[in-house]
Amino acid sequence: MIVKETTLKGCYIIEPTIHKDDRGYFFESFHKENFEKAIKEKVNFVQDNQSRSKRGVLRGIHFQKGEYAQAKLVRVLQGEVLDVVVDLRKDSKTFGQHETILLSEKNKKQLYVPKGFGHGFITLSETSEFSYKCDNYYHKASESGIIYNDSTLCIDWGIPESEIIVSEKDQLLLSFKALF
Repeated sequence: MIVKETTLKGCYIIEPTIHKDDRGYFFESFHKENFEKAIKEKVNFVQDNQSRSKRGVLRGIHFQKGEYAQAKLVRVLQGEVLDVVVDLRKDSKTFGQHETILLSEKNKKQLYVPKGFGHGFITLSETSEFSYKCDNYYHKASESGIIYNDSTLCIDWGIPESEIIVSEKDQLLLSFKALF
């Protein structure tokens, strides 16, 4: 397993060691001891989520506030997505900055998103299956988010705006400046 910290402190890209032969492949998608050693942090994942999306579906930018904040370990089981994280930690040197990473069934990369980050992704392939572990349970009253086309963040989602599909709920999210 190769673990690389992104430009956003505490946010890591994880590349598994893949064992291939004529039968196919095998890799450990999660090994608690090795994972915690690599990120130098204890994590207790309590909930797994999975979504299926068609091309252009954008989910995010979401986060949970307060005691219900969540760290996530995300990956793509099928297809390809552009994954986006935004540092929302006011005391961080990279507050308000974002990073993008291509996650796909081919590269098998994962992204560790620590508490205090906003997270979203858009499906670039015809469909995608997206999976993520969370270290805290979903709590509706604590959910929040930033509008995907925020003018302060200026995120390039990798496809034309006219092809982006956003839920009604996500279309009502506030701007970065309104929240922070």
